[in-house]
Amino acid sequence: MTGEATRRQDESRSAAGGRNPWLIAIVVSIATFMLVLDTSIANVALRNIAGSLAAGVDESTWIITTYLVANSVIIPVSGWLASVVGRKRYYMFCVATFTLASLLCGLAPNLQMLILFRILQGLGGGGMAPSEQSILADTFPPEKRSQAFALYGIAVIVAPTVGPTLGGWLTDHFSWHWIFFINVPFGILSVALVQWLLVEPKVLEDERQERLRGGLKIDWVGFLLVALALGCLEIFLDEGQRNDWFASTFITIFAVISAISFLLLIPWELSRDDPIVDIRLLFSRQFGTSFLVMMAVGAVLFSTTQLMPQLQQTAFDYTATLSGLSMMPGGIAMLVLMPVSGFAAGIVQPKYLIMFGMSVVAVALWHMTSLTPDASFRFFAFARVFLMIGLPFLFIPISTASYVGLGPQQTNQASALINVARNIGGSVGVSLSNTVIAQNAQLHQSNLVAHTAQSSATYQQVLRQVTDHFVAQGAPLVEAKQQAIGWIGQLIARQASLLAYVDVFRYCAVATALLVPLALLLRSPKPKPQGH
Repeated sequence: MTGEATRRQDESRSAAGGRNPWLIAIVVSIATFMLVLDTSIANVALRNIAGSLAAGVDESTWIITTYLVANSVIIPVSGWLASVVGRKRYYMFCVATFTLASLLCGLAPNLQMLILFRILQGLGGGGMAPSEQSILADTFPPEKRSQAFALYGIAVIVAPTVGPTLGGWLTDHFSWHWIFFINVPFGILSVALVQWLLVEPKVLEDERQERLRGGLKIDWVGFLLVALALGCLEIFLDEGQRNDWFASTFITIFAVISAISFLLLIPWELSRDDPIVDIRLLFSRQFGTSFLVMMAVGAVLFSTTQLMPQLQQTAFDYTATLSGLSMMPGGIAMLVLMPVSGFAAGIVQPKYLIMFGMSVVAVALWHMTSLTPDASFRFFAFARVFLMIGLPFLFIPISTASYVGLGPQQTNQASALINVARNIGGSVGVSLSNTVIAQNAQLHQSNLVAHTAQSSATYQQVLRQVTDHFVAQGAPLVEAKQQAIGWIGQLIARQASLLAYVDVFRYCAVATALLVPLALLLRSPKPKPQGH
């Protein structure tokens, strides 16, 4: 195919309609930022929500779980839905649903209604990201996709950094309702701009009509298997640690249903002429490798984004706002480096950028193993910056490389699956990290308690010093000794928790380093054809 023919094909699928494609990239990034922000903003307000709605903290976690389950169910089928409904129409419907659900969440009178509206919000949000990436992939020619994904990536990766800070500030100064209300003006703006500026390319409408001409054939079995596989997997990962994993019948049932559904899904979808999820993409070397690397990126991004504030608030007594502020410098570093990474992706082969990015992330995670009980705000801020330096050189090249070698009709399905990879990776990363923390904290506490035997000279010396401190505060000797024993117990628990977090950082660093050579499996993009 000549260069002119390639250019015409790219333009025929573009959502810009003759307008500047960068305007389209900015428009879709508005909804992206709103969506990704919401995945992290609610975490810091769970206690406030539980107290306001007269519910337990454990019950309130279903606010997060149900959203993620709904998200996981709709993302893999969103490519098929966009092809059937029309990409622009489907995207606007998703943004409108998400916006309306956000308003309803803020107005929810009880926990049950809030969970119901969060499911609706998750269904609307799940279709947004794949549609946005598909729009960018079709609107920009291959040689400019990396820069477009750089702009999109700012929203995807910076939003989880801003989320905890903004959520903490809104909750502390207003109320938890505003973490949902804040989505409404952005959602209305996004719908208006999409309606005004985006076009539905004629070639996509023709493909949709061709698909519908023979009658709409819905792969209901495939949809059910996808919903069970990913929905049950999300519940298993999100609730497993709180319910003691396979010791719980509830968790075991969901794990079995998920595993069986996955086993049935693969042969079923491979045997369909028009599968609701194109499993074949995962068996291609290029896309399959991109899928695996994106899972790793999702695991690192989401687990560290959740673990850092969690660590600071439990072991260092940070407020939600202060822990969020410690992550802000990382967001600024990301803002600066995203355009740099987008420019570099147009010059350097994606596989080399991915290897560089994963190496930086591995070293940054290893640096976090030097964490000490007296770590300062500066340490956390620098550690976050160090980590975020590597992520732009992962997200953009992976997003770009995942479309190499795919036909135009596969863009929607590829966009959906690459988002599935990021979400599954994030859920697995967070779940495994919390499990390691819970188990290793007990192990470290047992080891530390072994050093508090009555025969230990060091322990007796510390006990005397702390007892003298409480006596000086006015406590009777017997009471002061009991207070000293309690204080030492709290110190041991905090130190054990800190060591468990260090273990997680160490495991993540080693796992990331081992994945570096995986990038070598990626093919280099073919040079752009020259016109005659």
